[in-house]
Amino acid sequence: MKLSVPVLILACCSGVHAQENTLTIGGGLAAAPRYAGSKEMQLAPIIIIDYQMANGLYASSMRGLGYGTALGDFSLDAALGVRGERLEKNESSIVGSRGSTELRGMGDIKASATANLHAGYSIVPGLVLGASASLPLSHKENGKTAGLEITGVLHEDKSDKLALSLGANFADQKYMQTYHGVTASQALRTGRKQFSPKAGMYEAVLKFAWEHRVDQRWTLTGMLGSSTLVREAARSPVTRRNTAPTAAFYASYRY
Repeated sequence: MKLSVPVLILACCSGVHAQENTLTIGGGLAAAPRYAGSKEMQLAPIIIIDYQMANGLYASSMRGLGYGTALGDFSLDAALGVRGERLEKNESSIVGSRGSTELRGMGDIKASATANLHAGYSIVPGLVLGASASLPLSHKENGKTAGLEITGVLHEDKSDKLALSLGANFADQKYMQTYHGVTASQALRTGRKQFSPKAGMYEAVLKFAWEHRVDQRWTLTGMLGSSTLVREAARSPVTRRNTAPTAAFYASYRY
């Protein structure tokens, strides 16, 4: 299953205020569970190829194909992206693990094209409230998700930026059933108890991020955090661990 690394990208790939076209390339490593609720961790590469145009359009290996703009204290962003597949076996690709043997008998979840929407509001300088949604355009049985996040800048100077964010993620019943539920046939194959979760909040996320500008072109970024499954997702027979650490480190170069 693809790591959720787009949330790790900070200023290196955020260009709604860009004054000219920019190309950012970079790479690093991220650590996260093999799937939401897994007790197994994995390392996967972060590959950054991000072309940001001054008019707000962008093409990015992390953000997809989209458009972003700023309207005073508000920012708006819409993009086409991909939600990765989940397999019932250990299988890795260039973007990391796509599954786990912990899921044996659960069947595979196919990747889906998504419309990703985001809006942000600067409450005061250094404090931003954000809202997002991921809507499947294919394999709509995979369901919809939405999120709320508040991010505060703890410190910022010419070289360094430290930020802390708290978030909550929500999903419809289709998503909950696909990723956290157990159907009658799955229960028969796996021996797990049948489980039909309801829609609602399923995850709480904490992230601490650090960005260091080496010079006008080179940037180093690090992130430490945790994701905690709550409510129905925490009670799912598929869940082996409710809280898992996440981490990432990467370098980027802006042309």
